[in-house]
Amino acid sequence: MQNKGPYYITTAIAYTSGKPHIGNCYEIILADAIARYKKADGFDVHFQTGSDEHGQKIETRAIEEGVSPKEFVDRTAGEIKRLWDLMGTDYDRFIRTTDADHEEQIRKIFKKMYEKGDIYKGAYEGKYCTECEAFYTESQLEDGKCPVCGGAVHEEKEEAYFFKMSKYADRLIEHINSHPEFIQPVSRKNEMMNNFLLPGLQDLCVSRTSFKWGIQVDFDEKHVVYVWLDALSNYITGIGYDADGNSSDTYKKFWPADLHLIGKDIIRFHTIYWPIFLMSLGEPLPKQIFGHPWLLQGGEKMSKSKGNVIYVDDLIDIFGLDAVRYFVLHEMPYENDGTITWELMTERVNSDLANTLGNLVNRTVAMSNKYFGGVVEDKGVADPAIDDDLKGVLTGTYAAVEKDMETLHVADALTEIFNAFKRLNKYIDETEPWKLAKEEDKQDRLATVLYNLAEGITIGASLLAPFLPDTASKIVSQLGTELRDFDSLDRFGLNGAGRVTESPEILFARLDKDEILKKAAVVVEKQRADYVEHQKKACANLLKAGRISQEEADRQLAALVGEPARDPSRPAKTLSAPDPDSGSSGVAGSDSGSRDGADQTPIHVEKKDEIEYDDFAKCQFVVGEILACEEVPKSKKLLCSQVKVGDRTVQILSGIKAYYKPEEMVGKKVMVLLNLKPVKMAGLESQGMLLCAEDENDHVVLMTPEKGLPSGSMIC
Repeated sequence: MQNKGPYYITTAIAYTSGKPHIGNCYEIILADAIARYKKADGFDVHFQTGSDEHGQKIETRAIEEGVSPKEFVDRTAGEIKRLWDLMGTDYDRFIRTTDADHEEQIRKIFKKMYEKGDIYKGAYEGKYCTECEAFYTESQLEDGKCPVCGGAVHEEKEEAYFFKMSKYADRLIEHINSHPEFIQPVSRKNEMMNNFLLPGLQDLCVSRTSFKWGIQVDFDEKHVVYVWLDALSNYITGIGYDADGNSSDTYKKFWPADLHLIGKDIIRFHTIYWPIFLMSLGEPLPKQIFGHPWLLQGGEKMSKSKGNVIYVDDLIDIFGLDAVRYFVLHEMPYENDGTITWELMTERVNSDLANTLGNLVNRTVAMSNKYFGGVVEDKGVADPAIDDDLKGVLTGTYAAVEKDMETLHVADALTEIFNAFKRLNKYIDETEPWKLAKEEDKQDRLATVLYNLAEGITIGASLLAPFLPDTASKIVSQLGTELRDFDSLDRFGLNGAGRVTESPEILFARLDKDEILKKAAVVVEKQRADYVEHQKKACANLLKAGRISQEEADRQLAALVGEPARDPSRPAKTLSAPDPDSGSSGVAGSDSGSRDGADQTPIHVEKKDEIEYDDFAKCQFVVGEILACEEVPKSKKLLCSQVKVGDRTVQILSGIKAYYKPEEMVGKKVMVLLNLKPVKMAGLESQGMLLCAEDENDHVVLMTPEKGLPSGSMIC
């Protein structure tokens, strides 16, 4: 491969307040897939991840555990690194913000900004959320609560250093406007501009005195550096930045970063605070910051108190590593939140991995062994009407994947690869090798067909390798071929004669949903028991340290013991209390985001003729869950969804193709008109209607339940 130059990618560093769940781990899998793809595509990649280990919340967690903050973060960072390694993450550095080189540079950075006049000493008085490590103004609160986690805020007054954010605001606005690729997706850019930058920035508190677990300001020992200035700077300290001007060759080679991959909840800190910090230091800004959506469990954020947390090691134990990687990469839309459940995981493994891919490889190897003793050789007997189309699809797949990966549409890239595998399955149906095998004069044609299959699968496996590395290696090992460089994937027929394995391995076995749910129930029950024991210990230690009263401890424990474990096959209910371990992926904290519809102009509504209640009562409105969705080939507008409604599944066609991609639909809870008379559209029968809302500009959105409800729930 031609060297295409350096490429520096980072994830947000994981906050060491607890064990990351699959929603947190999605980001690491995504970054790893992008990094592996860029390497295969000829780039000199540097991939950095790590852990964020300072702050008031960590200090409190350590008290709950009865250990020192350093002991606590050593243990938690070790668990995070274990999970990253378990997921096969091929990172170049795992940075910890307690690393000596990082701490040294943070002290230098703080002093440099202070001496430049960008940081000044003052006093802060306002609302503070300990969970999010963030200050909020009164107007930013929602019902007096933190706008991010929904938890309690308290008055905080303390001496602090502040950064003059407004000094660089106009320069940042100009940069964003002149670099449209800087913040992606575009909706995140609009949110930052309209909600924060254009209304005007307040100066940012960048030090604390009310706790000690942080990097000490060397010229004012009462203060520790605020967690965000500390954490965000890892992106440069981790590759050798030096505030005194003696930065390493690695820094000079890889900065500015090509991509900061972060969760959408911390987009404000990365697209406003971080660029302004870099401007103060006189360093270039990163080329792109991508705020990915959340991975939700049954439509809700995961938290231990809700009983709906899914951990990646549990998923890997049950489904295997590459099945987990495939699901989170394929099921996450570009911009909207994705959904994971045990049922959806099972269905995707069975349909895509076991059927489309695993069965294809197994049949090809089995037929090669059966008909030719394992030898695969191109005999040159082609049927242009069939073979040319196959070759065109396979040799064109890299270009389609490359286009998607350039814009970080990773799920779409995976879809292109699996479209190639589906085309190969169709090729088997078209050529019918079992019939060719019965005709003596068709043996060379049969050999050519099996060669074409092996060649096509090798091309597909080479593209699949960044996403499912273990599976791709197993595929070519069974075929007796090798993974190819990307610059050769536009050519068909590069394999010489070879031999497939005599003992093929089933790549992905079909799963029984009931058995999976039984295993999930055991996992959930254990998690609940562990959570209760942890909270008992935490209450006891907080009481001992004088952080809570006996009355508060008794109240928390009573509520805890009275909360039953949740059936994993049912959606989690929402609890009013915020969960201390529910933070989503990121360095720390979260941004307030926008409130849908808050500033929109009301639409004039023309009232239709009145109806009787009995007319309305004839309509059966229920909650449905979309299990599968695909485009209708004969229609420019229709999507065809398989919708689970209670104990049955119905097929519904909807004219929303312009607003939703099929992969965005899967897993959504929707509102369904069930007893609508079936009607045929584009040759398919529609057995109901999905309810949508449409504004005066013809924008359409699906109507979804506010909270998780099982499919089949009556809408009344």
